[in-house]
Amino acid sequence: MELWDILNAKGEPMGRTAVRGSSTLRSGEYHLVVHIWPVNEYGSLLIQKRSKTKRLMPGIWAATGGAAISGESSFTAAARELYEELGIPSSEESLRFVTRIKRRNSFVDVWTIKTKAKVPELKLQKSEVAEAKWVNKATLLNMIQNGEYHNYGKEYFEHIWQLVEKTKNS
Repeated sequence: MELWDILNAKGEPMGRTAVRGSSTLRSGEYHLVVHIWPVNEYGSLLIQKRSKTKRLMPGIWAATGGAAISGESSFTAAARELYEELGIPSSEESLRFVTRIKRRNSFVDVWTIKTKAKVPELKLQKSEVAEAKWVNKATLLNMIQNGEYHNYGKEYFEHIWQLVEKTKNS
């Protein structure tokens, strides 16, 4: 049983929890989700294809990440998800916060990590991830347009494109 902290509209804990999958968040209640974008020195993004056994978006390419467990900080959740799903270790120095986006019933904290990870060396969490690959912006845009990659929305991807440009220029 996974518990989530319930947050108010400002992203502050309300002192209550919800059980994943069996609790419905009311209007004005949110939970924390983290997305992690591994980026290499060329500005390519490491994306993952969700396992076909996933209840939500099975077999779809999407961002690495998931829900924060009750008591976890955004950083702790991001580091855990990155390591669990792809086997990429991180630290407070390597994992960088990008932005927080308020959704219908969640706050999505977007993180990035610069890495030279090689796909064949990744340790994929088979229950979550079917495969992973490096893509450039043009390829990802094409995947979004043809429905292969989950479309998180214009505001979300504006942050990701800025991230790609910063990485290429650093």
